[in-house]
Formats: sequence, C-alpha cells, structure tokens
Amino acid sequence: MSKQDNDLWGGLAFRGMLAIVFGLAAVFWPGLTLVTLVYLFSGFLLASGLIGLVLGLVNIFNGKNSLLTRVLAVGLGAVEIGAGVYLLRHPEVAFSTFILIIGLLFIGRGVIDAFVGIFEDDAATTKTISTISGVLSVIVGVILLMQPASGGVAFVWILGLYALITGPMLLALSYDLKNAK
Repeated sequence: MSKQDNDLWGGLAFRGMLAIVFGLAAVFWPGLTLVTLVYLFSGFLLASGLIGLVLGLVNIFNGKNSLLTRVLAVGLGAVEIGAGVYLLRHPEVAFSTFILIIGLLFIGRGVIDAFVGIFEDDAATTKTISTISGVLSVIVGVILLMQPASGGVAFVWILGLYALITGPMLLALSYDLKNAK
C-alpha cells in the first residue's frame, strides 16, 4: 500500500461517521417527516458523493485498482452529488421517487464495493469488509425497490439500520488503510 493510500483514510472515516450520525437520526427520531428525511439523506449523499469523487480521482492519478473501478467510483460520486442536489432542490419529492433514487444508489454503490472487494483489494480485512458492505448495499437496494409501498417508519428504520451497519464498516476500513504499511 502506498503513502497516498495511507493519506486517504480520513475520507473513509468521515464517510463512516456521517453514516453513523444519519443512522442514529433515522432510527431514534420517530417523528421524522419525509421532508426532513430528504434533507438529512441529501446532505449525506452530498458529503458521501464528494468524498467518493475525491477518492476516485486520487485513485485515478495514483493508478490504484483497475481503470474500470476508478471510473465507476468517480461516476458514482458524481451521481450521488447530483442526486443530493436534486433532493435538496426538490424536498417535496414523492415518496416513490425518493425510494427509487435511494434503491438505485444503494445498488450502484454495492456493486462497485463488492467488485472492489472481490477482485481488487489485496488485504484480507479490506477485501472482506468491502465485499460484505457491497453485498449488503445491493440487498438493501433491492428490498427498497421491491417494497415501495412499505410503511414510512419501516423504510426509515431500514435506512437507519443500514447506515448503522455500514458506518462502522467504513471506520474499520479507514483504520485498516491508515495502519497499512
């Protein structure tokens, strides 16, 4: 692992902390309205997309991972930023549209994370956490798309629990990246 890789751990740690904060808000704020959820999630998307975009661009320039993975990571970061801006500009978005956006983003993130975990990472810990996180993202994305009419509280809890599971995983990945030699 290069010196540049060791310097990127902060971005993953920040993304993990954001996921945990979002998850806590979603799970422990039972009176959460759709507009508030849209604002919270769009803020999370903007931060996550910006971090993903920066990390993807850094990986493009240092040659880490395959070109396909690097381009997909940059593209997903840009899509997350675009979705976050769209949701901020349209907080009154229909619940079904909100679910569609979230489900597709989770599937996209999951496919890329699982691909990186299975085919690209060298460290066993990073490989395992990336693969589990990616598969979990795909499963949650598919569940959200298959159950668009599920109750509002159940939907918020699914998002919150997902964030509370993946946040610590991202923190573990950042710790692993920081301590890699």
